[in-house]
Amino acid sequence: MVRILAVLPKSSAAHAGIRGGDVLLTVNGYAINDVLDYRFYLTDTTVSLTLSRNNEAYTVHMSKGEYDDIGLEFETPLMDKKHSCANKCVFCFIDQLPPGMRESLYFKDDDDRLSFLHGNYVTLTNLKDADIDRIIKMHISPVNVSVHTTNPELRVKMMKNKHAGEVLKYLDRMAGAGIALCTQIVLCKGLNDGAELDRTMRDLAAYHPALRSCAIVPVGLTKYREKLYPLEALTPEECADVIDQVNRFGDECLKTYGTRLFYCADEFYVRAGRKTPDEDYYEDYSQIENGVGMLTSLESEFDFELDDPDLPATLPSPRTVSVATGAAAYDHITMLASRLCNRVSGLSVNVYRIINRFFGESVTVAGLLTGKDVAEQLADKALGDELLFPAVMLRADGDVFLDDMTPAELSERLGVPVRASESDGRKLINALLGFSEEI
Repeated sequence: MVRILAVLPKSSAAHAGIRGGDVLLTVNGYAINDVLDYRFYLTDTTVSLTLSRNNEAYTVHMSKGEYDDIGLEFETPLMDKKHSCANKCVFCFIDQLPPGMRESLYFKDDDDRLSFLHGNYVTLTNLKDADIDRIIKMHISPVNVSVHTTNPELRVKMMKNKHAGEVLKYLDRMAGAGIALCTQIVLCKGLNDGAELDRTMRDLAAYHPALRSCAIVPVGLTKYREKLYPLEALTPEECADVIDQVNRFGDECLKTYGTRLFYCADEFYVRAGRKTPDEDYYEDYSQIENGVGMLTSLESEFDFELDDPDLPATLPSPRTVSVATGAAAYDHITMLASRLCNRVSGLSVNVYRIINRFFGESVTVAGLLTGKDVAEQLADKALGDELLFPAVMLRADGDVFLDDMTPAELSERLGVPVRASESDGRKLINALLGFSEEI
């Protein structure tokens, strides 16, 4: 049962007499515990809701479209508390955060509902057989799983959870029921690389066609690792070896299944000093949210927009704009900015590489940069008419950086307007040109 926070005016629920503060007990006789129950059982076109008001039960009936919302609002999007992580992974990034950051950053979620709703990755250690039964019954698909290794003993060691190995059986159950699996492997030197990586890829490939894809991402290491498991970053040469290893196996999968299945994150290519593959390699970009193919996708979109005949050949007045980005994307953004300047006369772009002093220089992705690092490193730089920065540097609400600095505060410190830009070819071009709307 879940408490209703509010009822939208003129909605089906309002017309039925439901009020904020009422408790939703069942839909068509099924108990409602969270958003998945609610959404699944509400898809019937005729529904009966049992509710409680002042500890007295009552029932309402309504007819609706299959996916119509009836107008109930709840205290949380999940209609329940988030499930926190039960693991102590040796590579956990949250364990490497410094003290004093906002409380929400220290929460470790491991919630299968967030996997379905928002694409979060789960380890399966929070799940029981009944949870898998529900996933199969509701056909909740895809499920995003942080596998890391299919070696049960090694998975226990890496995740410091005695159940981490045995829950791998849930992959069999879900795959057998036709639930799509998107997976990831956080690669840790000396643990799940080398022969162990070969084993994991081989075991996961056997789940095809349920296995949709697998991203291999390098472990993120900050400077705050005192008293934590000793991990080392892969060298450029080792990153190149991982790329070759994954691509060899991907080539085999392409011949056998018609899809590569396994992909290295862009960060491996950056660290190895290699260019990312072309668009065909990434097929449908199934792991782009995991940093796989983002650079290739952005370049392809950017070049496509450069050919737009409506793109101005010359700006009405000269414009100088600056871009702040992480070390990983610096060369790529510099290349794209140069192409645009050659295409549009009157535009000048300064691209600045921001070194991550907050977490440590080994952290190179833009999404983990802080406002303070940007402000301090650009304090004496020529920024021109505007400063752009990747939107991933902001919280999901788009209001603050990781260190709680706001864009407005950054603008005030640097004395120049600032703007967040999405990782999208057209939007980036429009931002560089100073356009607020699409061409």
